Amino acid sequence: MTDRVAPGVVYTTFHHPATQANVVTTEYSDWATNCPEYKVTAVQVLPSNGPSDWQETYASWSDKSRRIAAEPAE
Repeated sequence: MTDRVAPGVVYTTFHHPATQANVVTTEYSDWATNCPEYKVTAVQVLPSNGPSDWQETYASWSDKSRRIAAEPAE
């Protein structure tokens, strides 16, 4: 238990793509800056013993989208 995070609050970093936190945010944005509303998102927290099927599929897709294509044969 910690005094730094209030009961009922969930914290995660959203700065690194590997956390995949941004995929659960909504389409809403700040009225003044149009920045995505990363800091206000409803969540449900459940125990886990490993990545879900969804997480494994997303990780596979993410890895494929970041690969560098080989140069075409001449």
